[in-house]
Parts: sequence; C-alpha cells; structure tokens
Amino acid sequence: MSRRLKIVVVIGAFAAAAVVGGPWVYINVFREPAPESFLDQASSTSLVSMSSTSVLDTTSTTAAVVDPTGVWNVTSGSQVGYRVNEVLFGQKVTAVGRTSSVTGTITIEDSSVTTGEFIVDMTTVRSDEPKRDAQFESRIMDVINYPSATFVLTSPIPLPADAAAVVTTYVGEGDLTLRGVTKRVPVSVVSEIRDGSIVVSGEVTITFADWSIPNPSIPGISTEDFGVLEFQLQFGR
Repeated sequence: MSRRLKIVVVIGAFAAAAVVGGPWVYINVFREPAPESFLDQASSTSLVSMSSTSVLDTTSTTAAVVDPTGVWNVTSGSQVGYRVNEVLFGQKVTAVGRTSSVTGTITIEDSSVTTGEFIVDMTTVRSDEPKRDAQFESRIMDVINYPSATFVLTSPIPLPADAAAVVTTYVGEGDLTLRGVTKRVPVSVVSEIRDGSIVVSGEVTITFADWSIPNPSIPGISTEDFGVLEFQLQFGR
C-alpha cells in the first residue's frame, strides 16, 4: 500500500469514527436530558399518576379553594408543548419543545367545568435545538399560515363534591385545532389545587397524518409517526 493510500485510509477511518461517535458524544455527554413530562412531575411529587383514577388527599401545604364556582383565567406558569421520540444518527433521544404563550379560561358552574377555551401561540414554541425549531416553524407546523393552536371543551366535566380539596384525574372531550385541522379528542387531565390556584396537567397523543402534519423525519433523524401534545395550565381568578 502506497503512503498516499495509507493516508487516505487513515483519514477515512477518522471520518467514519467522527460520524459514528460524534452523535454519541454529543447526546450522552454534552446534550442536556429532556425535561420531565408534566404528568411525571406530578407523579414525582406524590400527587397522582396518569394511570391512576383514584382521588388523593392534598397535603397540608396546599391551600384549598373554598368555592371554585366562576371564571378562571390561564395565568403565568402555564406551558404547552410537544414531546417526540427521535433516533439521531442511531442514538435515541426525546425532543421537547414548549411555550408559555397560552391564553384561555374555564368556567365552573353547578359542580362541573361547563366551558373551556384555550389558544396557543405556535410561533413561540422552542426546543433546545434551533435547527429543530426552524423545521417546526416551517415544514412541520407552518406557523406563518397557522400561527395558533386551539382547544374548545365540547362537553361538561363533572366535579366531585370535594373537588376544591383533592387531586384527581378527569376525562374531558373537546375540539383541538392543529395546523388548520380540527378534530374532536378525548383528554385525560390531572387537576390539583396549588396555593389557591387550579393546576391542570395532561397529554394528547397526536398521529401526524391525522392532522396533515408532515413527519418530522429528515436524513439522519427519524421519528415515530406520532408525538405527544403536553400541557400544564395554571388558573387564577
């Protein structure tokens, strides 16, 4: 083997190692882990898990709402976003993007959540990767033409008599609009009282094709055909 050929082989070997090892080093050494889901956060604080339908007593540090009747507005601390599993050059990662630009209200009357409507500014959703955000804004969610996502509750959610003093899981239904497509979806949410505010966490599984959302996969990065819309909404008077 000539000296020049040896040099080419060595350079090729180093390049191959960089292609294979580079993503592993970045993902496992430098990249920050994806944030916990809002439901996992609730579970880790011993409130309630998504799979549980039992009612739990709140802790003594939680201030109950004596009478929840009336209109409640989304306040600061609320977040909405997505969670998608990716395979990045052979390495499994979880992509998470979120925004706090969400507005809306719920109305509680006659021991039920009777109305609920929310608007999310999709132009402000951000992850830990600017290149992913650029794909999200353009090809995937086309936020120029579809800058907002909305959810409108379509059927009342009955509340237990002691709803103001417990943490529990509720199931509701509503019209969700993403990328200009509206579909009726069931939503299972965890609700708790936290310092006089109502905090609601939940998830909705989104199959991309059902919403005319292009699959996020690109060369070198592949995803499943679905993702999760996750939210944590805090309501105040």
